[in-house]
Amino acid sequence: MNAREVALTGLFVALTAVSAQIQVPLGPVPFTLQVFAVILSGLLLGSRLGFTSQALYILAGAVGLPVFAGFTGGFAHLYGPTGGYLLAFPIASLMAGLFAERSERVEVWLLGSILGIGVIYLLGWLRLGLYLNGDFGKALAVGVLPFIPFDIAKAVLAVGVAKAVKRALPWL
Repeated sequence: MNAREVALTGLFVALTAVSAQIQVPLGPVPFTLQVFAVILSGLLLGSRLGFTSQALYILAGAVGLPVFAGFTGGFAHLYGPTGGYLLAFPIASLMAGLFAERSERVEVWLLGSILGIGVIYLLGWLRLGLYLNGDFGKALAVGVLPFIPFDIAKAVLAVGVAKAVKRALPWL
């Protein structure tokens, strides 16, 4: 990695950490802006650096830095009710980045973003269901369904922001 890539990766680790603090509690899974930052990292940095930025974000939180929602950190978060969502962030960013690398079309970027969010939902739902003693119906009701409209809006916003940034900073 060159200095520019290191700086951009670090910037998205920080952006994801800040976006985690913008939250509305909705039960075991809070509403945050993390998904926006995760998808944006893939769209702007590409699959490799987007994945790296989100993996470093998880590593920072796992070692105890207060980067997770509510200024918390620690390895236990990866086993808690939101652990699956967190672990899916690098994969979601990678997916959004892969689609952005393959095409300049907004529809393709949006599809990659929504598929990335689908990965977050899948891993998050599975972990939350296990956390809720195998009640996957409840996990779906509290950890996925309430978030769908908001996360689609975040994906649309991330695509719009990424397109605007790419126009303003074509070197990115």
